[in-house]
Amino acid sequence: MTETLTALEVCCCGNCATAGHPKEVIRPLTAAEITQREADAAAYAVKQAEQEAAAAAKAAAKASGEAKLKALGLSDAEIAAL
Repeated sequence: MTETLTALEVCCCGNCATAGHPKEVIRPLTAAEITQREADAAAYAVKQAEQEAAAAAKAAAKASGEAKLKALGLSDAEIAAL
């Protein structure tokens, strides 16, 4: 069974009943909307990977800096104060 992706469109005219149209319409996504959704998901995944890599690099740099300060003879308290 394949899942049909849908969009919910909500009218904001305020007088749907008198205008003769529904306030909410659920419709299948168009091919262009599905393509855009997939592109957005891929871009998000790339951005997340970049942020995780940056966080790992920052943690590694901090650990390296702390190790170098430790090698110079600073105590943990002194390193934390910096």
